[in-house]
Amino acid sequence: MQVMADTIRLQDELGHELRRRREALGLSKSELAGRAGKVREVVYRLEAGEDTTVSSLMVVLGALGLAMR
Repeated sequence: MQVMADTIRLQDELGHELRRRREALGLSKSELAGRAGKVREVVYRLEAGEDTTVSSLMVVLGALGLAMR
């Protein structure tokens, strides 16, 4: 699992990085949501820098092969 090396302080920065990783993996938002076991709206909210639950963030990170430290 890859650890995110960049320092991210704002939700919109996190959203940008999640979208960048998803696109690099060639995944649609629906495909990522399916891998994470979440609805597509969760991915939209995370990538837009909107509020969501920590548990949703963690499963989406895991589905992208990422981890926080």
